[in-house]
Amino acid sequence: MHLARFPRLTLGHFPTPLEPLTNLTRLLGGPQIWIKRDDCTGLATGGNKTRKLEFLLAEALAQKADVVITQGATQSNHVRQTIAAAAKIGLQAKVLLEKRVTDFGEEYQRSGNVLLDHLLGGEVMAHLPGGTDMQQAMEELAQQLREQGRKPYIIPGGGSNPTGALGYVACAEELLYQSSQQRLRIDHVVHATGSTGTQAGLVAGFTASNSAVPVTGISVRAPQDKQQQNVWELASRTLELLGVKGALPREAVVANSDYVGDGYGLPTDSMLEALTLLAQHEGILLDPVYSGKGMAGLIDLVRKGHFRKDENVVFIHTGGAAGLFGYRHLLESGSLRV
Repeated sequence: MHLARFPRLTLGHFPTPLEPLTNLTRLLGGPQIWIKRDDCTGLATGGNKTRKLEFLLAEALAQKADVVITQGATQSNHVRQTIAAAAKIGLQAKVLLEKRVTDFGEEYQRSGNVLLDHLLGGEVMAHLPGGTDMQQAMEELAQQLREQGRKPYIIPGGGSNPTGALGYVACAEELLYQSSQQRLRIDHVVHATGSTGTQAGLVAGFTASNSAVPVTGISVRAPQDKQQQNVWELASRTLELLGVKGALPREAVVANSDYVGDGYGLPTDSMLEALTLLAQHEGILLDPVYSGKGMAGLIDLVRKGHFRKDENVVFIHTGGAAGLFGYRHLLESGSLRV
């Protein structure tokens, strides 16, 4: 596995910290919980997409693109980071937003990540209804731009293709190095999984390094069978891109969809508890859509005895705290103190 073979920009602050969650561990009674702070990647409030964009935008520049196109939900962290990265390297960013959540009012549609999208100079081309074929919509926009003499580069939702997944192959390498330096045996990695690129990259990276670190993705949208299939397919394609021989075992991909609740971006009581516990006991901000539900899953699994008390579990914080401002009415609606 030789990532230097692939074009890559420097966009983030790496390595991100690997820290113990001492108070949360004490509160839950074990196992030892650690956090990988990929909310600290440094690009317009940070987040996991920065790692992917280092490879994706390097590919865009190699292809002589002069504009990037991407898409995401209204409060998309990926869209915000893509616009920021494009601004940093001098490319125009045109984005399409999908209204997956429709009943949270005007503040949800305009604040948080949406406000930052505009501040960072992104051009929101359309707010499309939930269920729109967003890939097709991006292709149509790209064709319009080509007819105008532009050279667009399309980044899929979440930056989740084999090129983008290389960012989390790099994260797996980084995490293994940090754990070696800290003499930390990693028994489990847990994180929120959505568009699949983060989990696929981690699985590919740990597989290629023969480290045998199991990864559990807490799904924020899709049912378990679909999520696992999507992750397995992308991880397999990423390993192929890396030149790693052999089929990826299906059991290498584990997703848990028990914490989605009523749907993508919709709050759950367990997510609100996770937000509050991390804020009030560790001083760390999660987000309502991804890391909040991911941490809710981890907390519940700890309470159910899924992990041994002598094990070390690393939670990867994928960022997104800017999205909290779109949920202000929810956070202020009652006492969240735990």
